[in-house]
Amino acid sequence: MFPTDRPRRLRRTAALRRLVSETTVLPRQLILPMFLKEGATEPVPIASMPGVVQHSRDSLRKAAVEAVQAGVGGLMLYGVPLTHDAVGSGATDPDGILNVGLRDLRAELGDDTVLMSDCCLDEFTDHGHCGVLGDNGMVDNDATLRVYADMAVEQARSGAHLVGTSGMMDGQVGVIREALDEAGYADTGILAYSVKYASAMYGPFRDAIQSQLTGDRKTYQQDPANAREALRELALDLAEGADVVMVKPALPYLDVLRAVAEVSEVPVAAYQVSGEYAMVEAAAANGWLDRQRTILELLTSIRRAGADMVLTYWAAEAARWIRAADR
Repeated sequence: MFPTDRPRRLRRTAALRRLVSETTVLPRQLILPMFLKEGATEPVPIASMPGVVQHSRDSLRKAAVEAVQAGVGGLMLYGVPLTHDAVGSGATDPDGILNVGLRDLRAELGDDTVLMSDCCLDEFTDHGHCGVLGDNGMVDNDATLRVYADMAVEQARSGAHLVGTSGMMDGQVGVIREALDEAGYADTGILAYSVKYASAMYGPFRDAIQSQLTGDRKTYQQDPANAREALRELALDLAEGADVVMVKPALPYLDVLRAVAEVSEVPVAAYQVSGEYAMVEAAAANGWLDRQRTILELLTSIRRAGADMVLTYWAAEAARWIRAADR
């Protein structure tokens, strides 16, 4: 047998495997999504996402500091309001729960992390859709864009470094970029949810934000059957000024993530969504999977597919594991 027939030589020890590893997951590449519940005085567990909570203002600050100390690269904040209305007015209210939380975190952390905000109306509307509804009951794209513009400016004013355009409205990146620039926030970036699929894997997230949605979002989120369409969405967002682009969900769309990463001119993010989280937690709780090993393998697969950064509910925990392994 020729020596070249022995590729396993480089797999023989942990040190060899570490030396030749092609893909790394670093704490700075992980972003922690967090939920802030209006009126909460202590963390509220989310039943479908074991280990994840709706934070009080105090617990949010504490958990955010701990995550940054663990080395995570950023925080993505969602608000859970007590009241909802047809136009999601809490989203643009300076005293709305999301804007309050952004100010809390910016005051606590300054520029020590990258603070990201969810620029979408689904948390705030009484119908649960990501935009304003027209007389026909469908989302009115252009009316929604006007609200997004105001929402983005308020989030920038409250301290967001990156505004996350998650609503999948046509033209949202361009409208928000123009609004931010005109309001004096030219340095606030846009994390464009360029490729967001109408996925079955968002269920636990909707529990987390106490979504009012009935029905689905198939008329504005992308069809799971389509891949080429993702590149068209990407091109539009890049042309409108996106600073970072994202594919969501991550694991079921690694092929799309790879295609986006190969052509994107800006950094690429992927969102390991609530359904992905819940499946692993449920399997691990039943003893069917090695929890830590599975989580790190999934994060590695997302990085290997081309993501420069990963939004994951395991961000802080995984960051601690990675740091401990490097000691």
